[in-house]
Amino acid sequence: MIHLGFAVIPRKLVRLAQNEFKKEYFMRARTIESTFRFCPDCGLETQELGRVPFRCQRCGYSHFFGPVAAVGGLVVTEQKDLLMVRRAQQPGKGKWGLPGGFVDRGERIEEALAREVMEETGLTVGRSRYLISFPNLYDYRGVVAPVIDLFYLCVVSDSSEVVLDADELDQFVWAPPSQDRLDQMAFESNRKAIQYWMKNPNLSLFD
Repeated sequence: MIHLGFAVIPRKLVRLAQNEFKKEYFMRARTIESTFRFCPDCGLETQELGRVPFRCQRCGYSHFFGPVAAVGGLVVTEQKDLLMVRRAQQPGKGKWGLPGGFVDRGERIEEALAREVMEETGLTVGRSRYLISFPNLYDYRGVVAPVIDLFYLCVVSDSSEVVLDADELDQFVWAPPSQDRLDQMAFESNRKAIQYWMKNPNLSLFD
């Protein structure tokens, strides 16, 4: 058994999720490792395109293509309404998601969470607690890279003060997640995190 956040998840289910993720990743047309045709250090053209890790046969430079860290906030109210936002840019333009984004260098996860929620919605995170993580695939201009998304339950100081970043988002809603919106999520990891929260009604920051 593996402890994740509030719950304990059987190892068999974890392995199944990992296998499904790998299958989807390798079905994508251009994975990030397939773009490393030349050694970034010495410039030698590789004879093993797509290998993980990348290793230069001449200078020994290695690159492991580890997942990039990202954070997502399940911003909730005491009435169990969830803040969902609609993306105005690709990937996932026109689809729903959670406030969040990539973790900057030198930044703690909790700092990234507070920063991303503030940047995207204008809301100040008051309290937060780690919930669960899921692997994700991020498609940037046709190149797909692995990401690990870490999700937190969040409470904000004033839920009435939502000001969206118009360059990133075009709509928001406070509501219990509907199946229609869950079917229109930009990222599968976001949907899984929301469903995990919904299936565990004891998870709360208001106890």
